[in-house]
Amino acid sequence: MNRLALLPALAALALAGCASVSPEAKVRTKLIDAGIRPPVASCMAERMVDRLSLVQLRRLQSLGGLGNRDMREMSVDELVRRLRALQDPEIVSVVLKAGIGCSIAS
Repeated sequence: MNRLALLPALAALALAGCASVSPEAKVRTKLIDAGIRPPVASCMAERMVDRLSLVQLRRLQSLGGLGNRDMREMSVDELVRRLRALQDPEIVSVVLKAGIGCSIAS
C-alpha cells in the first residue's frame, strides 16, 4: 500500500467551493493534479463526495498552506494532525479510508 497516496487527498478540496463544476469532478481533478493516478483519484473523489457534506468539503479547504505545498512530501502523521485539527472525526475517517481503500483496489 502506498502511504503517500493518502496525502494528496486533501489537495482535492481546494476546488470544492466552485459551483460551475460538480464537487466530485473538482476533487478528482485536484487529486490527479497532485499526482494520484486517474483510477485512484476517481475512486477517492467518488467516496469522499458521497460520504462528506459540502460543508465538510469546504472545511477541508480551510487547512492552511496546502495549496502551495507538494502533498507528496507531507508525512501521513502531518496529514492526520491537520485533519484532526478540523475536529470532525468523520472527515478524518472518510479521507483516510478513501485513500487506503482506493489505493489497494487499484
